[in-house]
Amino acid sequence: MNKKIRYAVVGLGHISQTAVLPAFMHAENSELAALVTGNPEKDRELSERYGVKAYTYDDLESALDKEKVDAVYIATPNILHREHTQRAAQAGVHVLCEKPMATTQEDCEVIMRATKRNNVKLMIAYRLHFNDANLHAVRTAQSGELGELRFFGSLFGLRVKEGNIRTRKDLGGGTLFDIGIYCINAARYLFRDEPIEVIGLTANNGEKRFAEIEEMTGAIMRFPHERLAMFTCSFGSTDVSHYDLVGTKGQLRLENAYEYQGELKCVTTIGSKTTEKTFKPGDQFAPELIYFSDCIIHDSAPEPSGNEGLADVRVINAIYESAEIGRAVRIEPVPKKRRPDETMQIKRPPVKEPELVAAASPR
Repeated sequence: MNKKIRYAVVGLGHISQTAVLPAFMHAENSELAALVTGNPEKDRELSERYGVKAYTYDDLESALDKEKVDAVYIATPNILHREHTQRAAQAGVHVLCEKPMATTQEDCEVIMRATKRNNVKLMIAYRLHFNDANLHAVRTAQSGELGELRFFGSLFGLRVKEGNIRTRKDLGGGTLFDIGIYCINAARYLFRDEPIEVIGLTANNGEKRFAEIEEMTGAIMRFPHERLAMFTCSFGSTDVSHYDLVGTKGQLRLENAYEYQGELKCVTTIGSKTTEKTFKPGDQFAPELIYFSDCIIHDSAPEPSGNEGLADVRVINAIYESAEIGRAVRIEPVPKKRRPDETMQIKRPPVKEPELVAAASPR
């Protein structure tokens, strides 16, 4: 089957314009068929730039039908993921949904039921599951070189501008949903396990831009076999993005771990020997399209699946609950059989960031 999978990109904000739309030039089995937006300012210019027709959110079903769309890439605000996924599924269209999958466990489960009931595939857009640097860290963690894995630590922060969508509670904003999810997911794929208990703290310096959400969140997650993962994520700090994984024999640090632009560097220390491996920049969004399209073409089950998205959302909500009630919260883990490994690696050249149309950078 040599066909290309035809996509509608739903939501034309910062991530779509800087990364998703340009990625189609590197996704050889995928093609952009339609744009769907809630902002009419973006219609004409982006439609002309990419040579496809733009539709409104209200006309989603019409877009899917008229443009013979096979799959959607959902990149709308978090709170809209459920609605747009359900509508696409009911139209018989496969769904690649940005993370977080939703903001509540109930919405995640509704999404999973809707895609299953309509016999369409669902994948959550965890781009780092295909990234060479993160998969190198996974391989090192599983090789035994670090000994028995004991703890994980991470910092992920940036200065978010006032008024940015990430600061709006009504649209599903907040530090955990936007950036903390990366730290949670990394701990889960490095430990190859699910947290069973969490402790969370939030902080807010009182600035106007943080009137609706927390400025930052810190958390400790307990994993089986008495392992701990700790992280802090912030919308009010200088840029920082790294994680450390420490075992009984060695440790590794992945620098620039969660970013989709620039080099990533993995520093591994085992005993007295330190090695560094640098990974060149690459397009981290084309691999998602390539992999998901391949799953559609060959009728295989995609991973990261809905269960992967649900697992992170349950952890996020447990951390927020812990911060609110002031004590640890137990979690019933989501069963997982498949985790990212080096067989999932797909590398494509970096894209040149285009000029934005009515979309603001968070920084």
